[in-house]
Amino acid sequence: MPSHPSRRDLFRLAGAAAAVPVLASCAGAPTTQSAAPGTFTVYWNAGHDYQAYRKVIAEFEQANKVKVNLQKYQWPDLRTRLLADFASGTVPDLVEEPGGWVQEFAISGNARSLQDYVDRDGEAMGFPSDWQPVTVERNSYQGKVYGVQLHLTCNTLLYNQAMLRDAGVAVPTTWEEFLDAAKKLTGDGVHGVALNQDYTYLWPWMVQAGVTPYDPETGKVMTPIADAVAALQFQADLVHKHKVAPVPVSGTDYSGPQKLFSAGRAAMILTGPWDLEPIRKTSPDIDLGVAPPLKHKVAATQAAGVSMFVPAKAARPDLSWDFIKRVTALDVERAATKETGMLMPRVSWAELPEVRSDAALKVFADALPDARDSSQQVRLTGKLGKWEEALKVMYQQVLIQNQPADETLRRFAASAESFLK
Repeated sequence: MPSHPSRRDLFRLAGAAAAVPVLASCAGAPTTQSAAPGTFTVYWNAGHDYQAYRKVIAEFEQANKVKVNLQKYQWPDLRTRLLADFASGTVPDLVEEPGGWVQEFAISGNARSLQDYVDRDGEAMGFPSDWQPVTVERNSYQGKVYGVQLHLTCNTLLYNQAMLRDAGVAVPTTWEEFLDAAKKLTGDGVHGVALNQDYTYLWPWMVQAGVTPYDPETGKVMTPIADAVAALQFQADLVHKHKVAPVPVSGTDYSGPQKLFSAGRAAMILTGPWDLEPIRKTSPDIDLGVAPPLKHKVAATQAAGVSMFVPAKAARPDLSWDFIKRVTALDVERAATKETGMLMPRVSWAELPEVRSDAALKVFADALPDARDSSQQVRLTGKLGKWEEALKVMYQQVLIQNQPADETLRRFAASAESFLK
């Protein structure tokens, strides 16, 4: 999801070398947070350099008499730099992360508990009461808060209203209706749907099928396994059996389906709010529709989005917490949404007039309470990186290479159950 990760937000690559960051608020890049006295260093995603946040930075600088050094990275490079910092003991004051790192680094001792600040200021700022519950759970460890959600996103159905109307197809609400619609919409150089090669797009289907990714009580993965196999095979069949979707191209780019949709070569895609702006900018004539998540056993989708945390060795956690409070204020969420269309974690954000009056935002906002965190129990094992690498291989073997879902998924499950013990 472009800043994504938000899916994108879900990458956990460690890379071999840190990339040179693009600096926003200072002319030179200090090699450590203490290289420049009075400098407050923030590691941020390159796609989230919003004007709404620039205003927060200016106010923060004025109030605290510091200069913010906003170092912007893509997620893999940010992680590489951060791991090197942890090893050296010299860390930034605040880190934005793509979803999942907070608990990982809480377990490793590299993230600072924020519970003392929450106990002091939580009621006044509406935390956690005004945050969607899933965002608090995914940023807590052993009953303590270690991170605060900045954006909360999810996947749902985007469709070309004109194509559906011309084909006499109703907006699908279930898997069966979705397949039927995709068949009717395929033809004349257009596919009914375009699927993403990114393995994180597996999860909406799995949660709709009622699949539990990992049960720490039993040690079992992808249960009920028969339902997980059926969900995975359903996706592969869209490509290889029914031929209503093109074969996805393996790589690191998750924008392929959006580009096909924008070009009028796909009638439907399953994606998040990160694709709204590219579609509107590149194809303003498309009559874009947004529908709630599909239903199979349940109507649900995957929770994604970014959070912030304070490294355990950060020298000025009071300042870090002040920045967190400022950048998550409701008026800042409102401004960022107006600027970019990003979804936000506050419950009160979903009730803002400008959200309720925007047809696309309203659908996404209404889906957030049904968004589920698919990797939380795995994260708590400390084996998330290994899990995701194995999951990526398995997903692409089935979706792209057309290997049998049953055999491939069961092989993945056996391997995962072994290393998650």
